[in-house]
Amino acid sequence: MEKQKIQTTSTLKKDEKILVVKRSVLFDQTFWTGFRPVDFSMYSDVIEKNKKFLWRSTVENDPGFKQIIPYLVFEFDKKIFVMQRKSDASEQRLQGKHSIGIGGHVNEEDVTGKDIFDWARREFHEEVDYSDKMEIIPIGMVNDDSTEVGRVHTGFVFMLKGSTNKIKIKSELKSGQLISLEECKKIKGSMEIWSLMVLEYLLQKQSV
Repeated sequence: MEKQKIQTTSTLKKDEKILVVKRSVLFDQTFWTGFRPVDFSMYSDVIEKNKKFLWRSTVENDPGFKQIIPYLVFEFDKKIFVMQRKSDASEQRLQGKHSIGIGGHVNEEDVTGKDIFDWARREFHEEVDYSDKMEIIPIGMVNDDSTEVGRVHTGFVFMLKGSTNKIKIKSELKSGQLISLEECKKIKGSMEIWSLMVLEYLLQKQSV
């Protein structure tokens, strides 16, 4: 009985209230998988008017809500910052996986700005060390309704145009480096699904 109490207390301490929007509001009953350029001003307004902060444990398995994830791609000198989760990362399914997106949940206590652009900046500086100038350009949405995890998350993708290459990951469970899009193609097989979707868009844009 005592052991059960300890586990319950630990679980509660790790729970958090995160930003969500009803799926029907974001997608209007039309569900799709992949990356799409979107009108950010419209979606920013939709999120602001319909946002809720619910316990993560409540919405993790509820496809009626979409957890909003700022997903940030850093670029400098035509190179993309690519991260790799190390073999001892806590999430076994993602061990060794590559990602071009810096992102995470928006917590209720961390909302210090008025819109998703401010939340994106906060998320970026929470994940990486970078103190030089950068331009933030919204490019689209990424969604994957083909998996249980994907059905409860949607990413809003930003391109961060850096002014220097002085960037590094904060987490001890990840590594990061700047590489070209051509080099990114060589590691597509080990990329997380959202990163692969965004990379395909960037490669298509480059070829135009």
